[in-house]
Amino acid sequence: MAREKTPVTPAVRVLRAAGVSFTDHPYTYEEKGGTAVSARELGVDEHAVVKTLIMEDEAKKPLIVLMHGDRQVSTKELARVIGVKSVAPCTPETANRHSGYLVGGTSPFGTRREMPVYMEETILELPRIYLNGGKRGYLVGIEPQDAARLLKPALVRVAI
Repeated sequence: MAREKTPVTPAVRVLRAAGVSFTDHPYTYEEKGGTAVSARELGVDEHAVVKTLIMEDEAKKPLIVLMHGDRQVSTKELARVIGVKSVAPCTPETANRHSGYLVGGTSPFGTRREMPVYMEETILELPRIYLNGGKRGYLVGIEPQDAARLLKPALVRVAI
């Protein structure tokens, strides 16, 4: 029965097509609430809620960064690690254009445009992670190894 309530987003389509087992976690979305709200609403550790950040380098090439909800990205360190001059978050409008999702509902799966993915390597140490399912107020719970298998991210250590 619960399966029928799953929003059919591009992210959900990608997960289903890949045969990835995931759990649905709808919650009441709060504007600018971030991972603290979703973690609180779902009763999970914010460290296991992984945010999907759309950033760009100095040449305006977009990229995805997956980071623990309770950590920030050192853009200076990320730029150094990936060999570019600078990395900065995209404006919400630009992020929406690259990903096809509204900010606050950005999933790393099923993005409109294919982008390189960088994942904080300690995410793989968690037993389960909660990522956006492609809609504000909706996370999916999956094993981090499934996310890594699908996204083929470069693993980085850029958390602060």
